[in-house]
Amino acid sequence: MERMPLGVSRLDRLIGGGAPTGSVVLAAGDSGAGAREFCYTSAVMNGLAIQEADQFDLHYGSLESSAVLPESVHYVSFTDDQRAVTREMSFVMNDDLVIDGMGAVEFVELAEEYFQLTPVPTEWYAERTATITELGSQTERGDILEAFADYLSAQAAGSLVVVDSITDLVAAADERFDWADLTVLLKGLARASRRWGSVILLLVNSDVLEATEFGRLKEATDGTLLFEWESGGSERARTLVVEQFRGVLSRLEDEDIVRFETEIGDDGFDISTVRKIR
Repeated sequence: MERMPLGVSRLDRLIGGGAPTGSVVLAAGDSGAGAREFCYTSAVMNGLAIQEADQFDLHYGSLESSAVLPESVHYVSFTDDQRAVTREMSFVMNDDLVIDGMGAVEFVELAEEYFQLTPVPTEWYAERTATITELGSQTERGDILEAFADYLSAQAAGSLVVVDSITDLVAAADERFDWADLTVLLKGLARASRRWGSVILLLVNSDVLEATEFGRLKEATDGTLLFEWESGGSERARTLVVEQFRGVLSRLEDEDIVRFETEIGDDGFDISTVRKIR
């Protein structure tokens, strides 16, 4: 089974080189617990591997024999522009790494499709103010789920795609589309990703989800990486649990690995300690 690196070298080594190609994976967790930083690291490191191989070797190391790099890396944002995301990445990671890595990443903004039928003024999310004629024709555009699906159909094959974030789609559910539309889309995406040979990371903030909503998202995807805060005495630690993951969880179970303690440094998200069953 071919695997695509997730960009976190210690994790990739433990799971045989990365995520199985043809996987849709939730990167879900508490606010600030590491899910966003994990997605940033995945995009930057894979972009670095494509554009700056020497830098990739220095910061990541060598790939496992079963790992194949993505043909391209895509970062999809529903509400933020590229400048805002790369600036946020630079708060988390070394600025030079972000510049070099993101230079090979195709960044797509779907803000116009996301905000077009909301009270948000056009000038807040578009480069220019729309004319009265353009405002009247906005309802003729495809909705946000259609725009998202069309982009993936055209670009996702053989690629790593980071989606920032499914939380935005959850916020639009009920008013813009039914919850069922979102979960059916993700089930269809999981089916299509196997044909495309891609890995698609879906960032989601679990704080805003009801238990049933979170369960539906997990059921619609191939894997869930759960990022949590764990309290011990006067300190809190970031942890990662692989809740489910086709072709990955069994490897961790064989090694009796139950939880990873994590940290965030200049190279982005990393594994600091592997916690095993004693």
